[in-house]
Amino acid sequence: MPGSDELYPPFQYGWGWMLLAIGILILLIAAAWLVVGLTRPRRDLTLASAAQGPTLLTVDVLSQLRVEYLERIQRIEDDYRARSLSARNANLELSRVVRTFVNEYSGLEAPVLALDDLVARGVHPALIDAMGRHYYPSIFRQGPAIDPVAGAEAARTVVRSWH
Repeated sequence: MPGSDELYPPFQYGWGWMLLAIGILILLIAAAWLVVGLTRPRRDLTLASAAQGPTLLTVDVLSQLRVEYLERIQRIEDDYRARSLSARNANLELSRVVRTFVNEYSGLEAPVLALDDLVARGVHPALIDAMGRHYYPSIFRQGPAIDPVAGAEAARTVVRSWH
């Protein structure tokens, strides 16, 4: 056979390459530790802020929701009085606001339910009254719309009396 029958040992890497590989591994581990350490919330800060700040009660959130929707109703009434909304559009907006309030307050999908569906579900009578006497006739019937000021008062009654 041509060539020699001698065996050559495997090529050995120098110490410099081994130190470089170990250094890169240490840098990767340190970077991962920094990412984890900096993205986790600090326990001492979260405990201190939880002890200092007051906790919101469900009643406070629901009261704030009522205040927010009463302000929206007032804005719609003010826009109607300023003649920037027609009576029909004001009643449409009031209907939207009341339905959205009911949805946010109780989870009932009032914005997508028809009046008959709301009656079938047995919702609060104030909502049925407001929808049946003020909003539906103003939105769907021919002729002049019902006064939105009365619709705004009906909307306020719904927001204040909803349970």
